[in-house]
Amino acid sequence: MTSVVLVGTLDTKGVEYGWLRERLLRAGVEVVLVDTGVMGEPRLTADVPREEVARAAGTELSHLRAAADRGAAVTTMARGAEETLLRLYAEGRLHGVLAVGGSSGTSIAGRAMRALPLGVPKLVVSSMASGDVASYVGSSDITMMYSVVDIAGINSVSAPVLANAAEAVAGMAKAFSRSSPGPGGPARPGADGRPLIAASMAGVTTTGVDAARERLTELGYEVLVFHVSGAGGRTLETLAGQGIFAGVLDLTLSELADDLCGGILTAGPDRLSAAGRAGVPQVVSLGALDLVKFGPLETLPERARYRRVRVHNPSITVIRTTEAECTELGRRIAAKLRAATGPTAVCVPLRGLSTLGAPGGPYHDPGADRALFSALRDGLRGSAARLFDYDTHINDPAFGRAAADRLHAMIGAAAAAA
Repeated sequence: MTSVVLVGTLDTKGVEYGWLRERLLRAGVEVVLVDTGVMGEPRLTADVPREEVARAAGTELSHLRAAADRGAAVTTMARGAEETLLRLYAEGRLHGVLAVGGSSGTSIAGRAMRALPLGVPKLVVSSMASGDVASYVGSSDITMMYSVVDIAGINSVSAPVLANAAEAVAGMAKAFSRSSPGPGGPARPGADGRPLIAASMAGVTTTGVDAARERLTELGYEVLVFHVSGAGGRTLETLAGQGIFAGVLDLTLSELADDLCGGILTAGPDRLSAAGRAGVPQVVSLGALDLVKFGPLETLPERARYRRVRVHNPSITVIRTTEAECTELGRRIAAKLRAATGPTAVCVPLRGLSTLGAPGGPYHDPGADRALFSALRDGLRGSAARLFDYDTHINDPAFGRAAADRLHAMIGAAAAAA
């Protein structure tokens, strides 16, 4: 039967969770109640008590109470909730999850839900949902619903909001349970059965990536394109780590330049890591490593004002990476790719890395590009990753098609060897 997990602090939100449980039961789903409270006494009996959640995080509830450190307790119970939800999903007892709360409850639920695969219904009703929810949602498919009033009892405002939440998660869970692959199976998109490919793209690499996408579509794949906006790269990494992709075509790495140089669209230091850890075949290129993105021109840091500056649009100003920065980027990329456990290839477009870096373009700098290529070659020497030079620009359609064909061949070889 379809099962919805309710996860929250039953000492402070016991009334609300009791109301939600009854509403979900009337909606025709089973309910598993998980208690993540610590200090107060629970007002409701949980199916997974707080002591069990604490143990899932590697500690005892008594230790958390004795320490009387609220921040540490929230972090620990979030870790325990994550492990608990993953276990329930693996056992086939989780087809959807719902939480209600303020900042702490949303933080606990957010971490736990982010660990679940893409497609598993995840809904949080929160007093925080009208603000910046990036820290709660991350790169997952969590749905946030604003509570309008604080989660403090059932009243004429909270009742319809919570009723909508219960009916919504019940409906989503029922649909998911009909299409899910069974207990513990991955929730995979691509319902038509085509293997999924992840591709990274920026405006300055669109032509080359589009050519690759069209070629991969011809070859029978569904291509998901991620804009390298920081959030896009983080999402690509998350999904690659979940194993939903047959291959990754990572042609645009500008988020690594932002991470090195303090740009605003960094995806963090773990960018270009997940596919390698998961053993997923990947073809990598160096798209848009010739620029770093900042905000509007008036916000450009003083240190960048004397560089080659270009207004990309009213919201984005870019600077050209230097030879020294390109050398360091080559080293970092090589280190990441050396650690890959699956088939890895690097396609190097010798005539330029973006529309701005094309011959005659404002960021055309053969010396800086050569520094990048040289550091990358040196760093990959003796590794399993293969490097291929192309006497083309990254936006040459022939380059995109060649990268796509190479990934297709790698996926086929990996499948044959399995």
